[in-house]
Amino acid sequence: MTSDGSDLRHVHPTLDADSPLFGLGYASPIERRDFVHVDDDGATAESATVAEETPVALVYNGRPHVVMMCTPADIEDFALGFTLTEEIVASAGEVESLRAARFSQGIEVEIAIPEAAAEALRNRGRSLVGRTGCGLCGVTTIDDALRPGRTVAARGRFEPDAIFRAGDELPERQHFNERTGAVHAAGWATPDGHVVLAREDVGRHNALDKLIGAMVRAGIDPADGFAVVTSRASYELVQKCAVAGIALLAAISLPTGLAVRMAEASGITLAALLRGRSVNVYSHAERLRL
Repeated sequence: MTSDGSDLRHVHPTLDADSPLFGLGYASPIERRDFVHVDDDGATAESATVAEETPVALVYNGRPHVVMMCTPADIEDFALGFTLTEEIVASAGEVESLRAARFSQGIEVEIAIPEAAAEALRNRGRSLVGRTGCGLCGVTTIDDALRPGRTVAARGRFEPDAIFRAGDELPERQHFNERTGAVHAAGWATPDGHVVLAREDVGRHNALDKLIGAMVRAGIDPADGFAVVTSRASYELVQKCAVAGIALLAAISLPTGLAVRMAEASGITLAALLRGRSVNVYSHAERLRL
């Protein structure tokens, strides 16, 4: 169950290597590719796995909204997480159905939402392709990009050891990245730092959307733990955490200035440059037992 009482665990299963889509020739999340390795000793034919990225079209009430470049796995988690964190609907209970299907050279996800929300979305305007590394492609105004922030209320405190433990455990759940070295991950950790859920994608914001969607479908309360990501702490990650109600975000790399300001304003504890047993806490350090 979600915090608003809705239940989205009935939606279609996420895409994986056993999905009928892949039986139709659809790309899997990782592929083995041949290449020629060249060095001072000459050239040799080799092969290795690479991370796949695929266009995913999100269609709301029959109207195309945006095309995002994603790793083709956990697509419905992504669609649900994106719908919530972009505030297309106010709560998970407003997502009436999700259906992913192979379409042309990618995946199309049909999402049914209340007509009032669909009309507001049409007025918002977003039409370009969202490239892998960017969470803003297709947003047409600054107001759309910098939406009014939400405030995450303090609930419980965390030990620094929990953050260190989550940073150590997340790589164990990076199955795509282990084989490709080119995929971001977002993980959900319990208050003591054990990573119990993770999602991967070539886009850092996509990975977080997938994680948030998976949390909703699993009935996980965002107040009962924290998120850890393998990327820099950019502002859109903080914004998505604020919408989802995640009070602590830990990132492997550094934050941007806008991310810090947004974290300060929204009540989020932003911990970054998480390396081994060290981390920099840029906002709301009072949530940690120091």
